Amino acid sequence: MTTSDPFASAQDTFWSLLALGPMGLTAQFFVDPETAVAAQPLKDVVPEVEEAVVRIEPATGGAQWLSRRFEHDGDTLPFKLYIPSGYDGQPLPLMVMLHGAQQHPDDFAAGTGMNAVAEAEGYIVVYPEQSEGANLFRCWNWFRPGDQTRESGETAMVAALTREVMAMCNVDAARVYVAGMSAGGAMAVNLAVTHPELYAAAAIHSGMAFGVADEPLSALCAMNDGMGKVRLPVSSAEGIRARAVPLIVFHGDADDTVHPRNGEQIVAMSRLLLGDEADAHPPALTHLESAENGYAYTRHVFRDQENVTVGEQWIVHGLGHAWSGGNPDGTHTDVRGPHATREIVRFFAQFALDA
Repeated sequence: MTTSDPFASAQDTFWSLLALGPMGLTAQFFVDPETAVAAQPLKDVVPEVEEAVVRIEPATGGAQWLSRRFEHDGDTLPFKLYIPSGYDGQPLPLMVMLHGAQQHPDDFAAGTGMNAVAEAEGYIVVYPEQSEGANLFRCWNWFRPGDQTRESGETAMVAALTREVMAMCNVDAARVYVAGMSAGGAMAVNLAVTHPELYAAAAIHSGMAFGVADEPLSALCAMNDGMGKVRLPVSSAEGIRARAVPLIVFHGDADDTVHPRNGEQIVAMSRLLLGDEADAHPPALTHLESAENGYAYTRHVFRDQENVTVGEQWIVHGLGHAWSGGNPDGTHTDVRGPHATREIVRFFAQFALDA
């Protein structure tokens, strides 16, 4: 048995990284929880008893902002749930919102303004909350191989939570979406790649492509230079390629935390998922615009052979590591630039799994 304190060791590592300057600072997003949290005593194995899902009834007094906890495979995942005032039991679309490092659901909801847009457009929104017990900096562990698979880890847990909320409320199963910022954006990519039958579309703001890292150091390198190698899951034994989930990608070209090349990699990853079909698609339509409230932006729209949109890429000129058009009430936001939240909901409205 070692006498060293893993938690103290992680703190020493962090302050060492802090002394290295900007590259070290960004390492906070990728502390491996296995070295950052002290070992927990073993617990007696208790047989799991499957509990019935408690349905959430429509409220007569307006919108609902609920706090809940989800048990999955021995872990507990807190989450917040927004149900718009117009919900009276009819099927509504669902959006999963994944926060960035050192954020929490209330902060992320305030900064993105997603609840206000969901109220106007009729969406249910769930905000899973990463804990310090899972990662010292409340970062989703998108870079670990065990969290990049369909069957295990945080990817499987968030997908299971998605299905839990679908059972709690009357959700339109064809219109379920996932969006995230930074580490949450990278986890949204993981979910889109591993669960294409669950999510109709995905939004990634300042995130990373699938498989560009497999441990904290490679995550740090990929984040800083955007040159990690995309490693997609292998095809099925029958050679069947999974559906390519439509993606909308936002990234600031002044982001010094997650290099803007990561946005380019996500777009390239999407083309890899499309396979041979991508080569037959027409060139992207490019729009150069000046935002009314600040930063100009370049928008690329990707379409298939039938002229149907399959993806969008937004490069916001001058934006750093922040949610474009966000609310200053939340962290990692910039009020300048196109309103990412509205554009994400607009993009999602084009896609349904049964279409």
